[in-house]
Amino acid sequence: MGALCAAVAGLGFMGITHIEALRRMGVKVVGVLGIDRAEGQSASDRLGIPRVYGDIEELVSDPAVQVVHICTPNHLHAPMAMAALGAGKHVICEKPLAINSQESGQLTRLAAKSGLVAVVNHNLRYYPLCHEAHARVQSREIGDVRLVHGEYCQDWLFLPTDWNWRLEPELGGTARAVADIGSHWLDMITWITGLRVTAVMADLATMVPKRIKPAKEVETFAGKLTRAEGGEEVEVRTEDYAAVLLRLEGGARGSFLVSQVSAGRKNHFWWEVNGSKASLSWDQERPNELWLGHRERPNELLLKDPSLMHPDARRVAGYPGGHAEGYPDTFLQLNRAVYGYLREGDLSGPRQFPTFEDGHRMIRLCDDILASAREQRWVEISD
Repeated sequence: MGALCAAVAGLGFMGITHIEALRRMGVKVVGVLGIDRAEGQSASDRLGIPRVYGDIEELVSDPAVQVVHICTPNHLHAPMAMAALGAGKHVICEKPLAINSQESGQLTRLAAKSGLVAVVNHNLRYYPLCHEAHARVQSREIGDVRLVHGEYCQDWLFLPTDWNWRLEPELGGTARAVADIGSHWLDMITWITGLRVTAVMADLATMVPKRIKPAKEVETFAGKLTRAEGGEEVEVRTEDYAAVLLRLEGGARGSFLVSQVSAGRKNHFWWEVNGSKASLSWDQERPNELWLGHRERPNELLLKDPSLMHPDARRVAGYPGGHAEGYPDTFLQLNRAVYGYLREGDLSGPRQFPTFEDGHRMIRLCDDILASAREQRWVEISD
């Protein structure tokens, strides 16, 4: 296959992060689509991108584009991904894949029928030491998985004056903290263990029931830097917090907590897996350390060093030991996996990256978590 070119829809925090990763790989971004032409032109001028599209139809009609990156608010994911797949373009879509499981199911079926590569951006899998944990669990170094637990807590929506489009169900979906950050936690733990969730019991709450919606849009995470003046008080209809009990295949049990209103927690994503032989634990804010827990000998702390890691994990470690890797590198490594697969030209081969099927599974899981909280009972997860 010849040189692959990309176009990016959405120019907020995520869109710019995708563009930076693509440029590090040497993939040409030939065009961008913003909220309007003014936003698109501003990004084009600032980043030196040649083309600005007026709408998604113009983007997917561009013969120079082989891969479409969708980094828009959630409600646009499904229609844009459908348009791209319908035009014969490969797709890398931000999560959640859609705002409900009906949309994500349609997308998954369309992607399977098309044979095109359709990826959901669960980039956090691509920390090198998370790949190391995956390799160790799959090779049964920790024995049978018994327990999984952890949390994903942030404070960027802590104040009643904090605002983002994710707070509006029409734009973000009926699940917020669960879908936005809980989906990352669930994807990570099910990928590392290889075990699917079979039942959930959830408690959800909205800790800030009323917020001030500003007159102008606030970019994700930017509200802590600038305070919008004016605005109207609105009722919040999505959750700030969730605590979920899990049952997994093989009899394993687990729990996790998510929050977007925990003061001091900026991006505190940690998980722990307890096996019948040993344990593993990792914290995103200390991403170059993997804790190894033992009963009959001292615990260990593995510092990221490709020479000491499993071969499968070594592939996603871009720098030698002692050279830290972080959040932007996860986008680079996921895109390397996807574009490397595309360049090989055999689309029938196994896809070792998160696909639309994974994205659909997470949305169905989020739906069941909401149902459990609403009905105050255990909900069995149908496959």
